[in-house]
Amino acid sequence: TSGGAGAAPAFAASGSIGKHSIYIPAAAMRPSTTNGCADISDFETTSGRPDIQCLFFDGSSNEFAHFGMAFPKSWNEGTITYRVFSAVTNTAATDGTDTVSWKLAGLGVADDASIDQAYGTAVAITEATSGTVEDIAISAESSALTVASAAINTMTFFAVSRDVAADDMAEDAALIGIQIFITTDTGNDA
Repeated sequence: TSGGAGAAPAFAASGSIGKHSIYIPAAAMRPSTTNGCADISDFETTSGRPDIQCLFFDGSSNEFAHFGMAFPKSWNEGTITYRVFSAVTNTAATDGTDTVSWKLAGLGVADDASIDQAYGTAVAITEATSGTVEDIAISAESSALTVASAAINTMTFFAVSRDVAADDMAEDAALIGIQIFITTDTGNDA
């Protein structure tokens, strides 16, 4: 604390301000109506061990999935970043030299506004895949992504896609989930 007797403390009493993450599993995403990825799949590793719940994105054409979320009111409405959790389930993709390029774009929609709007500019992450089937791949954190029409008290829609022109894996890529990083500027959502 600072100041004399009766002075307020020089720190927030509740919550934490700064960078936070929100994880969105593939099971919370849906293939887009146009150029959609495959429906959610359960890929079994070994009986009694974790299954890989994933969306498969084709290796020969760009495919998309969508999800939506409401960010907390404490979000500063600034840029976000993300990282991707994925896996290889096809033994043909285990030479250890393949890459997969993922993209994410966002759009905020306010109360009584049309959902029929364009996403903001997509930001890509290209990562090297594992040389072992069923290994998880956790990408680096992306560069800054601007959510179009970002504001508090909005519904934020996202489009995740695979950009096959920017990667070199011919097989399907299994998306397990996306971790989104936001910055908060207040200690709570009051």
